[in-house]
Amino acid sequence: MAERYGDPESQVWALHGWGRSRRDWEPVLFDRDAVSFDLPGFGATSAPDTPWTTLDYAQALLAGLPDGQTRVLAGHSFGGRIAVQMAALAPQKVRALVLTGVPLLRRSGGGKPKFGYRMARWLHAHQLLGDARMEAYRQRYGSADYRAAVGVMRTIMVSAVNEDYADQLRMIAEAGIPVVMVWGADDTEVPVAIAQAARGILGEAAELTVVDGATHQLDDHLAEPLRAALRSVSA
Repeated sequence: MAERYGDPESQVWALHGWGRSRRDWEPVLFDRDAVSFDLPGFGATSAPDTPWTTLDYAQALLAGLPDGQTRVLAGHSFGGRIAVQMAALAPQKVRALVLTGVPLLRRSGGGKPKFGYRMARWLHAHQLLGDARMEAYRQRYGSADYRAAVGVMRTIMVSAVNEDYADQLRMIAEAGIPVVMVWGADDTEVPVAIAQAARGILGEAAELTVVDGATHQLDDHLAEPLRAALRSVSA
């Protein structure tokens, strides 16, 4: 499922975050020639039959873009992971990237899961703890997104959160694809330090705008800076 804005010949493809939908991008795209997607497993789009990686998502989207056409990709959080994969995989199809709140690099010092959860996983792996009890541990120790995810989507989420995109960022820099990052100063899920480190890899290809009062989600604080970022790469 997708939401189309403006001219049918869209210039921007927008990808939402985990647990969100295409509607998140409406305040940013309402007067642009753009399409925002419900990614498989979210909104009105059914989940994949098998656990996809972000590379699988990227390949599925790129298959819908004919050769010789390019798009600006706008990605929030999980959607930004996919946008980066798309740009690294097919740089000839990506005119620019606009990213916000994307876990581009794995955070250092995050620590291991709590001992109780690690022990439960070990016991479950050795068939010493039943599925119901293991799920109770997951509900107790997992993040809100993890607890809400079920079936194939939980597997997809676990795969995604363990990914790091340093190599993809280097490929994007080598391809000369412009990257504009718009970050909430108060984003605790993906701190500004992540964007700063990514900018260090991207070099001159990247710009970073930090927005005071903004957090991780696409709220009113981020809408206008993101609109400005899209204008800057669409000119």
